[in-house]
Amino acid sequence: MTSSASKVGGSGLVKTVEIEGRGRALVASQSLRGGQIILTDSPILLYSAHPLSSSSNAYCSNCFRHLQTCSTLVSCSSCPCLFCSPDCLTHALSSSHSPWACFALSLLRASPSLSLSHSERQVQARFLVAAYNLAIVSPSHFHILLSLQGMALPSSDSDAPTFLHSLLSSLSPPQGVAGFSIELTTALLAKDKLNAFGLMEPPALAPGGERSVRAYGIYPKASFFNHDCLPNACRFDYVDTASHHNTDITIRLIHDVPEGSEICLSYFPVNETYADRQKRLLEDYGFTCYCDRCRVEANWKDDDEQEEEQDDEGQVMDEDQDEQMIGSENENEIGDGGGENDFPHAYFFLRYMCTRENCWGTLAPLPPSDSDASPSNLMECNVCGNLKKADEDFNSDEDRLSVDD
Repeated sequence: MTSSASKVGGSGLVKTVEIEGRGRALVASQSLRGGQIILTDSPILLYSAHPLSSSSNAYCSNCFRHLQTCSTLVSCSSCPCLFCSPDCLTHALSSSHSPWACFALSLLRASPSLSLSHSERQVQARFLVAAYNLAIVSPSHFHILLSLQGMALPSSDSDAPTFLHSLLSSLSPPQGVAGFSIELTTALLAKDKLNAFGLMEPPALAPGGERSVRAYGIYPKASFFNHDCLPNACRFDYVDTASHHNTDITIRLIHDVPEGSEICLSYFPVNETYADRQKRLLEDYGFTCYCDRCRVEANWKDDDEQEEEQDDEGQVMDEDQDEQMIGSENENEIGDGGGENDFPHAYFFLRYMCTRENCWGTLAPLPPSDSDASPSNLMECNVCGNLKKADEDFNSDEDRLSVDD
């Protein structure tokens, strides 16, 4: 670890460092308690995850709040976009839905060549409009976007920059953007691929348990977090319930973290199998994971993973592994440093995975009343929002509490 470091988020709880083999990372500046909010971040840009050809208009085009929860809806005078309130529309017209962005999106919707493209290409077009619009309305935020790390698009999508740049140039090139070029478009798409966070549908709005992404956002501070398949922090968002700054995300610690330890998120639900995790990390983020959990699971037999995927109750381990998991619970306390390399996910799955059907969220204690307080006995799921007492049977549906209780 390098000696140079910079604090992130203004709280002084975490700092950026360079870790050999992992690059830039966030570590604890002091001993931290489970449940502590270590970072709250606002997006510098947001864009819809739905293709331009989609007729869906279920969300506010600025804050992406579900319109079913809004009493007053207003529409843009120049396009079909809807907004959750007059205030949201007013704010959007000077930021995310500027006259140029509105005009460009309208032209792209009407473009025959783009309407025939696959949905991912259409979403990429949305991102580029949002990114170049950012350069127009907030050059300082655009420079922050350019400062983020990027990842080259896969060979299967290598023609995207050329196609999209040519289309945007011919229809509505952004005015006053210095350096507008195929090279800049390529760089922007690379930033998006590596740094975009998805704002997910809550389980209640996901028929059959298949949750989808309603919008993507670039959160510059949160993008510093590296991945671990057994994270010590997780993110919360309250898009439909927060009255203000509803697109902010908060990063909350799952358990105690000692000073100097790296703080990591999982880039996807922790219940995925070793093979699926490795495939996803390599394709989407360009690296192979060698965390403690992956080193253990790499030695498991292939038929064990097949049994896990076929388990009717969605268990991530077979019965023999469950017995071993329970028997070693006491010596696998995460954060205590004992026994983790033998079976690092044992205690984690028992204590920190939500057992609500089709959820697979991560549980974290509610924020402590002050920095010196013990972690709360109430655990909140970062997906479904349900609360659960930490010392009760995690398999009992009767122990669950609603966030509204």
